[in-house]
Amino acid sequence: MPHHILVADDDPHIREVICFALEKAGMKTAAVSDGAAALRAIERRTPDLVVLDIGMPEMDGLEVCRRLRHTSDVPVLFLSARDEEIDRVLGLEMGGDDYVTKPFSPRELVARVNVILRRARPVPPEPVDERQFAHGKLALAPASHAASFDGKPLALTGIEFSILKGFLARPTHVLDRDAVMANAYAANIHVAGRTVDSHIRNIRAKLAAVGCQDAIATVHGVGFRLGRCG
Repeated sequence: MPHHILVADDDPHIREVICFALEKAGMKTAAVSDGAAALRAIERRTPDLVVLDIGMPEMDGLEVCRRLRHTSDVPVLFLSARDEEIDRVLGLEMGGDDYVTKPFSPRELVARVNVILRRARPVPPEPVDERQFAHGKLALAPASHAASFDGKPLALTGIEFSILKGFLARPTHVLDRDAVMANAYAANIHVAGRTVDSHIRNIRAKLAAVGCQDAIATVHGVGFRLGRCG
């Protein structure tokens, strides 16, 4: 669905320019010429963002925003013919999200609107991995970051947990060092081979301490594979 933008400015030419630029960018617009009309329009239909001129007669944009903030957190982009710091500060303190000085570039205004809309968009929570991984007597629960062997808890670091989870996800596969590290680090991070070996050694030691002597086997010249974990 296209974003719905309300434009409030007493200058008909500026309203026309802004609406044209926003609609060209794929948005829907409505325009009003004074503050009272802006509040009525918002009451009828809450827009995704309000472009609000500060210098409107009778009820200026700052007063509109002040009243609006009693009932709504709709994003507000202020417009002003004055480029003074006090106006910017006041506008932002009133609850504005950004401030553009006239004359302005329509392209820049559209870019600023898009930035505010992206920032205001609810961020969906990352999906929780509810899967349970098990192999032999080894078990991992990613959602609770819990690991155990034969019912005995394992204290793994985040990297160790991710590496072990990668093995349990493909228990019959042989993983080379790059594949092992891809399970634990971002793709653009380079990790030395000795670091990989240190992580594997630590995982083996922790599992051995709870009775698992065959956790991860070395396949010489290839990489590593998960042991029986029996």
